[in-house]
Amino acid sequence: MTKTRFVLIGGFLGAGKTTLIGQIAKRYLAAGKTVGIITNDQAADLVDTHNLRSQGFAVGEVAGACFCCSFDELVSTAHSLSQQTAPDVLLAEPVGSCTDLVATVVLPLQQLLGDRFEMAPFGVLLKPSHGRKILAQDDDKPLSGFSPQAEYIFRKQLEEADYLMVGRSDQLSSEEIAKLKEQLGRVAPSVPVIAVSPKVGEGVDEVIGYIESPMVAGSRLLDIDYDTYAAGEAELGWVNLTATINSEQSIDLDRLAHDVVESTAEQIVAQHQGAIAHLKVSVLGGDSQAVANVVSNDSGVDIGLHSGRTVTGEIQIIVNARVAIDPSDLQAVCESTVRQIAANHNAKVSSLSAHSLRPGRPTPTHRVTA
Repeated sequence: MTKTRFVLIGGFLGAGKTTLIGQIAKRYLAAGKTVGIITNDQAADLVDTHNLRSQGFAVGEVAGACFCCSFDELVSTAHSLSQQTAPDVLLAEPVGSCTDLVATVVLPLQQLLGDRFEMAPFGVLLKPSHGRKILAQDDDKPLSGFSPQAEYIFRKQLEEADYLMVGRSDQLSSEEIAKLKEQLGRVAPSVPVIAVSPKVGEGVDEVIGYIESPMVAGSRLLDIDYDTYAAGEAELGWVNLTATINSEQSIDLDRLAHDVVESTAEQIVAQHQGAIAHLKVSVLGGDSQAVANVVSNDSGVDIGLHSGRTVTGEIQIIVNARVAIDPSDLQAVCESTVRQIAANHNAKVSSLSAHSLRPGRPTPTHRVTA
């Protein structure tokens, strides 16, 4: 039986993993390959899942815990995507605040299910907006806005990669890319680094080159302090919100997504001085979807998926927020902002539900130590 190539793409919250996975999937499909995608989050109602499904991909979702703590569900989801035809390639996106994935996901899959999966080298995507601040501290530059514990997770993600990717390369100068590569060389010596822009497709073929390469997967086991890791995850408040609004007037979906993200980010900073790890909004109306996000306090709104449509009637809004503030405060901001933006667009909120949490201590199902 032909094995499925299992590809894990890691990186911090807001790094651009979903966009990159979408680009990789498109290239494999164009080459005649079958592709499955697995998304992951601490809670359900993922913008990423809706986004990828709207592009026509076969997507399974592991919600409620990270891959390492829901290993059996990860395997079950992979199996469900293989019910009719085993995909040639399976792309998996872990939670952006997780690390130690080589020991808890890559090697366990390789050792326990090596007859089904062939593990690709583990790639980690660098988020420049936070990377510049966190890595620059080695050069005595200002703090990032996150605690040392959260920064610890960021650095550990880089340390365990088989290869690294500097994201959003289309927004960086050649000098900025060179500086980031130099700084990455200190954190992860001898690890190859490439520059990519998932949004415009730059560097994606190079990424696929690593995925298809004979490089050994999971060769860098971490020496990690789980107390520090747990404290870093618990710093972030998580909110997943779903709302349905109704309007008798036409609403521009791209504008609505932009306004919700922009206003929510502004209120987070103004009311709570929270450090934004990732704030993403999906707006669905009819058969169209718009996705907008903010990936740090000093980044602008990015429309990751344009709908180009105006819609009347029922519209669904999904908000995924990951911010270094109390979860209840974050939920209150998200709820009030959605209601206010709906009113600004002359729409009525017919339903709204939200779930907030702080991630609990990671308890991996399996952990390979040697």
